[in-house]
Amino acid sequence: MFDTLSDRLAATFKNLRGKGRLSEADIGATAREIRIALLEADVALPVVRAFIKQVKERAAGAEVSQALNPAQQVIKIVNEELISILGGETRRLRFAKNPPTVIMLAGLQGAGKTTLAGKLGLWLKGQGHSPLLVACDLQRPNAVNQLSVVAERAGVGVYAPQPGNGVGDPVAVAKDSIEFAKTKQYDVVIVDTAGRLGIDQELMQQAADIRDAVSPDEVLFVVDAMIGQDAVNTAESFRDGVGFDGVVLSKLDGDARGGAALSIAQVTGRQIMFASNGEKLDDFDAFHPDRMASRILGMGDMLTLIEKAEQTFSQQEAEKMAAKLQGSKGGKDFTLDDFLAQMEQVRKMGSISKLLGMMPGMGQIKDQINNLDERDVDRTAAIIKSMTPAERADAAIINGSRRARIAKGSGVEVSAVKNLVERFFEARKMMSRMAQGGGMPGMPGMPGMGGGPGKQKKKQKQAKGKRKSGNPMKRKQEEQEAAARREQAGQEGGAFGLPAGQQGQNFELPDEFKKFMG
Repeated sequence: MFDTLSDRLAATFKNLRGKGRLSEADIGATAREIRIALLEADVALPVVRAFIKQVKERAAGAEVSQALNPAQQVIKIVNEELISILGGETRRLRFAKNPPTVIMLAGLQGAGKTTLAGKLGLWLKGQGHSPLLVACDLQRPNAVNQLSVVAERAGVGVYAPQPGNGVGDPVAVAKDSIEFAKTKQYDVVIVDTAGRLGIDQELMQQAADIRDAVSPDEVLFVVDAMIGQDAVNTAESFRDGVGFDGVVLSKLDGDARGGAALSIAQVTGRQIMFASNGEKLDDFDAFHPDRMASRILGMGDMLTLIEKAEQTFSQQEAEKMAAKLQGSKGGKDFTLDDFLAQMEQVRKMGSISKLLGMMPGMGQIKDQINNLDERDVDRTAAIIKSMTPAERADAAIINGSRRARIAKGSGVEVSAVKNLVERFFEARKMMSRMAQGGGMPGMPGMPGMGGGPGKQKKKQKQAKGKRKSGNPMKRKQEEQEAAARREQAGQEGGAFGLPAGQQGQNFELPDEFKKFMG
């Protein structure tokens, strides 16, 4: 969603690099480019004005003029101001002292409240809570049924006593759900309320009545990040009519300009707490302003990547793999079965292209990342699963006939099997080298990239030839002796140490050389 904004900001900062000193004209031109980038990204005008004013004031101050690298200092200022308009520090959920904690979802119809209720339920379940979804949207057709299906997929409880489709009292359902949660030992209640296509008095009144009936600990306003500036207007109306404590952005994986989403925290004074960035139930996480600012500026999001890895990878398994790579056999204990297990763990973390996008500097190859074929991982898994246990344990035994059988079994070309085995050997060698602290192979002499100093082989000194005597008489005598030795060697044997005259007759190459030559 923020790709266009990222590209424009990256181009702006590129013009600053290499300048030892920034003039007022440079700062003015940079501020103008940033303003255009933000306006094109649909950020609200008051927010843009406040943002540019802060950047210009700080860029003209001592922190830039006295900096060793002014360009980096300007990027740092823009990063800090972006974090500020996104809400500053990460806002966490407030939990009730006496369970259940009640969370009410509000927003327009189509914003994605029902699906988001399931995502929030799954996220809370992962945090060790026991959530209950409550169906209070009794107007929209099949809303109750949808919530039940979402709850089942998320593996959380659901309270839906009324059929919906215009039948039932949502306020009564909300009120009864609290007693039901206490009885069944649910510690979090998520109330899904009805929406409308636009703001109207009936919607506001119903939301206010549900709020008064359940006294929620958190009221979260769900906003579609793709609806543009109307998101800000709707948020202001809900804040004044019902009131809410935090914002949840849905559909953050869309391709619309997402600047309106950046404006909400600044305009309403309520922080963005969660963001949904995909269709799957696990495409949801807490919103971190500093990490989002880092992504927008193309600096990656390593913290989120590390958190995802910690949630997916078992510490015990990681230590087991590391032990295999660090073993005395130079990583040969690491088999194709281990390789497949690692690959499947990475797949659990989510889309490969999304994971790569979190790494710093990957914005420069964004098109290649977006064009990645996720099915390549499935093809690789199919090839490995078509091998016998012996072949997975020792890939070195895979010869031509075995490659043909594996290719037929996995539905790929023989060359694909050959390439996979070769890549596996290279990857195992590299991982083993890194696990043993040798850095990246093929980069000797650089610390951390091939072992650093002390790891290189010492160059052997070239053997000096026998020096000739400086005495003319002695030198002549030495030359005569050398000529006599050569003549004697010519009579006794040939170049291969064979008797002269028998060279080439009964001579055979060593067995190892014969194998090498085929």
